[in-house]
Amino acid sequence: MTITDIRTVDYHAGGEPFRIVTDVRGIAGDTVADKRVSAISDPGIDGLRALLCSEPRGHADMYGGFIVPPNDAGAHFGVLFWHKDGFSTACGHGTIALGAWAVRSGRVPIDPSGVTEVVIDVPSGRVRAHVATDGDRVVSVDFVSVASYVLYDEVAVPTSRGEVRCGI
Repeated sequence: MTITDIRTVDYHAGGEPFRIVTDVRGIAGDTVADKRVSAISDPGIDGLRALLCSEPRGHADMYGGFIVPPNDAGAHFGVLFWHKDGFSTACGHGTIALGAWAVRSGRVPIDPSGVTEVVIDVPSGRVRAHVATDGDRVVSVDFVSVASYVLYDEVAVPTSRGEVRCGI
């Protein structure tokens, strides 16, 4: 992969950085989860991630996402989340930033009701950002994440201060 021009849009969500890259092509895989696996092992894609996290335009706390096609027509787009150590399966502040970006950029039209749902496929599943607007101005974003469940309950974990019980 030869990189000659990289265009990004930077957001902050609650003070956390998030860099959006819309024009990365050639990431193999049928689903967003497959594309994550491919990106991890692709020196060009992983190198781009590392470049975007490095000085002078990145930093140790940089997070971002490569916009990719969704798994199916039920989502507006997909995203591969990344940070200085690699690719993650989910990112809360990134989802908030992506919701605002999708509406502000016009990628997802503003719903006249005042709340626009932005559906995003992420490696761990499908998330739904709810973007509240006042006219054409984004005023807040919240989201519903991938469903979670209890796998094990009351698991005993030995610690230096005694046993602790937890749910997984």
